[in-house]
Amino acid sequence: MGYRGLLSSLNRGNAARWGPRGLGSWGRTVSESTRSGATEEAEAFAELLRGLKERSGLSYGALAKRLHMSDSTLHRYCNGIVVPTEYAPVERLARKCRATGEELVDLHRRWILADATRTRRGPGQDGREPEGTGPERTAPASDSSEPCEPDECDEPVVSDAVPSVPPPTRTRLRWSRRRHTLITCAVAIAALGSVVLAAGLPFSGDDDRGRIRAGDDTWDLGTDEDVSPLASTLPNPPRDTKSGKSPAPGSGDHDSPPVKVTTRPYVYDHPCGQHFLVDSEPGQVGPPATEQDAPQWAAAFGAVPSGEQRIALTVLGPEKGTVALEALHVRVIAKGNPLPWTDYSMGAGCGDSVKARSFDVDLDKSSPSVTAKNGQRNFPFTVSASDAQVIHVTAHTSEHDVRWDLALDWSSGDRQGTVRVDNKGTAFRTAAGTGGPGYDYPLSGGGWVKRKG
Repeated sequence: MGYRGLLSSLNRGNAARWGPRGLGSWGRTVSESTRSGATEEAEAFAELLRGLKERSGLSYGALAKRLHMSDSTLHRYCNGIVVPTEYAPVERLARKCRATGEELVDLHRRWILADATRTRRGPGQDGREPEGTGPERTAPASDSSEPCEPDECDEPVVSDAVPSVPPPTRTRLRWSRRRHTLITCAVAIAALGSVVLAAGLPFSGDDDRGRIRAGDDTWDLGTDEDVSPLASTLPNPPRDTKSGKSPAPGSGDHDSPPVKVTTRPYVYDHPCGQHFLVDSEPGQVGPPATEQDAPQWAAAFGAVPSGEQRIALTVLGPEKGTVALEALHVRVIAKGNPLPWTDYSMGAGCGDSVKARSFDVDLDKSSPSVTAKNGQRNFPFTVSASDAQVIHVTAHTSEHDVRWDLALDWSSGDRQGTVRVDNKGTAFRTAAGTGGPGYDYPLSGGGWVKRKG
């Protein structure tokens, strides 16, 4: 199903759920009300605004006065003529109109869609906010020779000398934000029909399986499981002692390891303990994410765990017999300077500490290793289909921007191999900040608030 098809299906679902009169113009589909000069996404966003405005019973002038904006600006927003360049005034409007938590989520994601479409259309096209109607914002670059995303560039060959990572250029950062916005759109489309949240709660959304195509690029929406299988479960197969060659893929049972590893890349160790670094101002960053939705949130805003990253591995053995987990190793792929980005605290929706086997990795060491914490027993462990192991690894840095992954050694009878553990095929990334500004998000909502001290 294409991008337009997903959007049309989404609107049909909203109409069926709310009915044609439940929320005024919210019940209309995009195809019934698209106006000349506005994109479908901008009109869909404007419909939601009109529905809230009509339900409030306030005139354009009265509502605009409460929002400290001109009535003409409000009129343009509600009629899809322009799309606000920041979400903050939209959220204020929704709260003044007493929007529910579900309506706030729907409105935020419709704005993401409309804003991404506005950005793609470029200067001089319909849907761009005229100068003077909203906060200043730099449009992402659209050079045909765009640089590669840091995680998508060819990874440096691992050697004794740790490679250095140059600070990302401004062109790369602008392009990254463009792609992250489009990824957010994909997640928003997949999640919009089913998420119900209370007002002021962090960003949350489902992660249905599927893809969305924009231009020449395709983004994977991931899986719909709370714990996504992120580990590359390719073993080191037995080698032919005569030829030195490995068996060809698909040649037998030795092609796949007898263990299944699923990975959660962002585990909240304790309430309000998770921080991310983002190269964007607060007005361009959505509300904080719950642990379950942290992967989508981090991908959408180009976020990097700040100072510390806690991941969880769940290792499941075969139906028959057991597998020994011999050791866990860390591989540092690259190190760079700390990131001069803004620190954002997740602040709400954090999980409680979980009792599991815990290990520590100091990424600032010249040769970091995985060490057992709190005096607990180290490897080896055994796993089977009925006895899984949950392993937590906490990696931390106070001096670098580090890309890293893990390798889990296993053995079963005369077989042995290694499972690479990473973040959906890309390295984990944990970075220290440079002491820049930090922001928290109150439980009552209202936007990011600068941290004191």
